[in-house]
Amino acid sequence: MPPPGSTQESAPASRRSKITPERAQELYTAVLDLLRESGYDALTMEGVASRTRCGKSTLYRQWGSKPELVVASLHGTRQTLFSEIDTGSLREDLHEVAHAVDAASGQDTALMHALSHAALQNPDLLCALRSTLIAPAIAAIDTMVERAVRRGEMDPDNPAADYVAAQVLGIMRARPLLEGRYADDGFLTRFVDHAVLPALGLPALPPGNGIS
Repeated sequence: MPPPGSTQESAPASRRSKITPERAQELYTAVLDLLRESGYDALTMEGVASRTRCGKSTLYRQWGSKPELVVASLHGTRQTLFSEIDTGSLREDLHEVAHAVDAASGQDTALMHALSHAALQNPDLLCALRSTLIAPAIAAIDTMVERAVRRGEMDPDNPAADYVAAQVLGIMRARPLLEGRYADDGFLTRFVDHAVLPALGLPALPPGNGIS
């Protein structure tokens, strides 16, 4: 019988105390790097142990299974790719998103592709992927659109405003499937100028640059 006031969660907590936060970050980084390199199916606890010089038994004792380790790694290395963007113009904000996506194409974009199929089979993994990569990106782009509405750049009743994040994030996912390459800076900038902005009733170029 456990002593009064204790819970069954205390054993896992004591189990986890053997790995320091710094060491956990090293492990999480290695897991995500392996995912980007080889995908979810090829990731193994043995591979993580080899990459990090950590005992496989330690990994199982700490996280229990590959899905649990991947979920922990996602939560432990949360990214905020677009959260700092605020240029004062929706057009320029979205162009900065294009630059950021291009710079991170080997990181977050590759990771999202590596995990997408596996996440559909694993609810916990899907939840972690959404909360750490997808939801922050959607929130950041939605905030850009809200700022544009407050500045009077666009009609607040334009129905296309609800789909900006879906357009930008969707084309990031679709281009590798359609053309076999990531949505880079130039491609995304053109997509913003010729697909996203016109739907919002905005010119591709700022006033004085060829748009009457």
